Amino acid sequence: MQLPSSPSTPGSATDNKDDTALGPWLSVLSVGIGAFALVTSEFLPVGLLPAMAAELAISKGQAGLMVTTPGIIAAFAAIFVTVGSGRLDRRIVLLSLTALLVASNLLVALAPSYGWILLGRAMLGVGVGGFWAIGTAIGPRLVSMQHAPRAMSIIFAGVSLGTVAGVPAGALVGELVGWRVAFGAASAIAVLVFIAQLFLLPKLPPTQAIRLRQLPMIFGIRKARLGLIATAMLFTGQFAAYTYIAPFLTQISHLSAGTISAMLLVYGATGFIGNIIGGWAAGRSERMTLTLTGALLGLATLALAGFGSNQLAAMLIVAIWGFGFGAMPIAVQTWMYKAAPHLMEGSSALFVAIIQVSLACGALVGGISVDRLGVASAMVVGGVFALGCALAIWRFGKERVSTQTADCTACEA
Repeated sequence: MQLPSSPSTPGSATDNKDDTALGPWLSVLSVGIGAFALVTSEFLPVGLLPAMAAELAISKGQAGLMVTTPGIIAAFAAIFVTVGSGRLDRRIVLLSLTALLVASNLLVALAPSYGWILLGRAMLGVGVGGFWAIGTAIGPRLVSMQHAPRAMSIIFAGVSLGTVAGVPAGALVGELVGWRVAFGAASAIAVLVFIAQLFLLPKLPPTQAIRLRQLPMIFGIRKARLGLIATAMLFTGQFAAYTYIAPFLTQISHLSAGTISAMLLVYGATGFIGNIIGGWAAGRSERMTLTLTGALLGLATLALAGFGSNQLAAMLIVAIWGFGFGAMPIAVQTWMYKAAPHLMEGSSALFVAIIQVSLACGALVGGISVDRLGVASAMVVGGVFALGCALAIWRFGKERVSTQTADCTACEA
């Protein structure tokens, strides 16, 4: 590859990147491992709630706040960390967020009371929101634009791996030696991630400082606006259905608890495969990938509602559903990246905030439907949202958007 005409600072990211070199991909891998550590930490209490509630003498509903608190904080942190970081080197910002991950897990492991645990989980929320806004924008900068989808696929593979292996492993550690040791182990993993990022990440000066008043500009970009709508529809539909997958498989499919646990592992494993294939497909056509992902999710959840009483059919549909979910994050993120590459951090911040809000809205809508119409209705609600997304992208995503350079002067103002 031809060298840049002017010398670049050693260790800094440049526009001309040699993707055949190992260094850039090791940098991407360090971000992906960070994603694994974050996902594992965010959902670690799920498998530890009974033990934590018993030791802390709190109800399971109160213990559930350890899961919801980081999500709520993350929705705001995604925006305010992006804006507040200004012109700081993004390498320093990411290292600071990883250090916050270390501190939050350590605080939970050593917490003398429930209040301290919630504080630690709130700190994690800042790390989660900031990481997804900054980290997903960093990935494409470490390699050439041609290989940006592959870089994002590696980062999102960390999410799938955290879901497949991290959370069950944490639950096992908690069962064998206690929940505090599980959080301590998560903190130790985060320390290793910090060391890897310290040595592998190059200097990453911001492309521009994002200001709060500039974020509405992203809604003025047609493709970005459509991508945010698609994100809201997909994640609302996904969690309207997925939140109630275990009750569905118990009540409708009549599967045992052990079989359901195995099916959720299969769901995560096929999701990991879907992530890899989704990254490959999104690099060729983000519109087709996002359309097919929405269609696959919608048809899978509707099929589960229709045929889930058959155990074999339910198992097959859940595996297909997991594949679609694995492809979903990389599909929407690639769409957003190509919609507004000059406002990448701002669009990532809005993207993460909308995801977090959609998670809560999806679970709420699904819960209302389950209470009034039965558990199968959650699958129908999820399917309708996902198919609506697929139709919207197919119908309104056809027009090729011209290069979005208008208002760049305002971006740098």
